[in-house]
Amino acid sequence: MITADRLTRRYGSFTAVDDVSFEVRPGLVTGFLGPNGAGKSTTMRILCGLTPATSGTAHVLGSPFAQLPNPGRHVGVLLDASAQHSGRTGREVLELGAMTMGIGRARVGRMLDLVGLTEKESRRRVGAYSLGMRQRLGIAGALLGDPQVLILDEPANGLDPAGIRWMRDLLQDFAHHGGTVLLSSHLLHEIEKVADELIVIGRGRIVAQGAKELLLRGAGTVVRAEDETALATALGAAGVEAERLATGGLSVMAEPQAVGRIAAGAGVVLVELRAAESRGLEDMFLELTAPDAREEVAA
Repeated sequence: MITADRLTRRYGSFTAVDDVSFEVRPGLVTGFLGPNGAGKSTTMRILCGLTPATSGTAHVLGSPFAQLPNPGRHVGVLLDASAQHSGRTGREVLELGAMTMGIGRARVGRMLDLVGLTEKESRRRVGAYSLGMRQRLGIAGALLGDPQVLILDEPANGLDPAGIRWMRDLLQDFAHHGGTVLLSSHLLHEIEKVADELIVIGRGRIVAQGAKELLLRGAGTVVRAEDETALATALGAAGVEAERLATGGLSVMAEPQAVGRIAAGAGVVLVELRAAESRGLEDMFLELTAPDAREEVAA
């Protein structure tokens, strides 16, 4: 479980995170979305105790991150795969993490196998790794302590399509076994596939959150009638907003049953009546964040 309650982070006169509250529940993958500079990375750094909040609270498993005993055994974090020590081998990076957490070295080998890094690759220095290999190593490090929670910022960067599919399966399996996953990514198509719930942030504020199916569900009704002018008049008289579609028919901000009753009361014959189609994540994201998109100093 991750909870953020009225988190705010200011840098002088600039507010990077503005009164943000949300909950990330166990058993689910939660996608954390927003344009560059919207406050995603700052929020995640606050959750992990790396950046102090100006006000508000952030708890992971019921406590501030800094108060968790041996936090790597409870929370797996990957915020920047490029931050790994380039002079050490991949195996050395994990072995040092295991020593710090008091974990046997046998788990290092299991994690290398899990993320698809071969024994030969694990003996190479991290500075010679591709971005995709660094991501795999970072994920191995996040999973090393067998945590209950994963906080991952752009973990799919540099992965090929097979690697992205592997990560999706890994995160879904982790959540299926009761884990909590907070995942930030610019790969909207992938988030749409893997996430159960969504949190969307813009200009440091939450602009939408909830179950993916509910957020992506189309609003309103599409209706066609033999006399669409008469239908539009009847809808207007009932106080229901309707807009003519370029392809014919009307888009109505009401449920299909209500539209059907109004049409029947006006004696208008309908030839089509259906709920509006669900929108894709990209459409929803652009609609919610277009006024908030920016490129500024806080991520």
